[in-house]
Amino acid sequence: MILTCIAVDDEPLALGLVCSFIEKTPFLQLAGRFSSAIEALQAMLHQPVDVVFLDIQMPDLTGLELARVLDRSTRGTPATRVIFTTAFDQFALDGFRVDALDYLLKPFNYAEFLRSATKAQHYFELRQRQDVPVTTLLPAAPVTTSEDYLFLKVEYQLVRVAYRDILYMEGLKDYVKVYRQSDPKPLLALTSLKALEEKLPVAQFMRVHRSFIVALDQINAVTRNSVQIGSATIPVSDQYKDAFGTFISRWM
Repeated sequence: MILTCIAVDDEPLALGLVCSFIEKTPFLQLAGRFSSAIEALQAMLHQPVDVVFLDIQMPDLTGLELARVLDRSTRGTPATRVIFTTAFDQFALDGFRVDALDYLLKPFNYAEFLRSATKAQHYFELRQRQDVPVTTLLPAAPVTTSEDYLFLKVEYQLVRVAYRDILYMEGLKDYVKVYRQSDPKPLLALTSLKALEEKLPVAQFMRVHRSFIVALDQINAVTRNSVQIGSATIPVSDQYKDAFGTFISRWM
């Protein structure tokens, strides 16, 4: 797979270095170089690209502002992904929030650049394998899948998580903590609980609270208002008590 790329940086030396790195990487194709984020945005409106190597601190329109524009304009479609190239590490969290694919801290060498480029290649290959053409939409039909795992965006990578490994999930605004059997440390995924709920098989998972989804086969004990999974006690809110009551009736 060949990825089309542009480089955006207001420093000529830094721009030249990134362009030279792109040109020497076999699976990348340089489609443009820009010293202004506004010029880059105008170009991408006419010719979308796969990856933007993007500086953050620039006049007129910063790299973060351009990334937010790209995120909004490509939501729900094959998106242009951003790899930030910056001398300022304090922007790492902001980069994560705009769903950047990676974050290269200047000065970086070709080996570091290649690691980020390879991450982009793996991302698009994975996306290509997962894209299935849909000819008919049936909104009322339940979603079914033969897969036994899902992919979560954790930091700057996609992490594969098996359904059988999940204990429960806790929603935290724009993030979800995923608690697993295999690791006492939860994964912090950049997604919403609602988005995960739509992906999970309904026979295996249940939402019991606005902030919690539980794996049904991991429940050790139940009460009218809570479930026990390992040492964790998870509340069941009124909104979900009917569905939970149907489930708990199987225990009686």
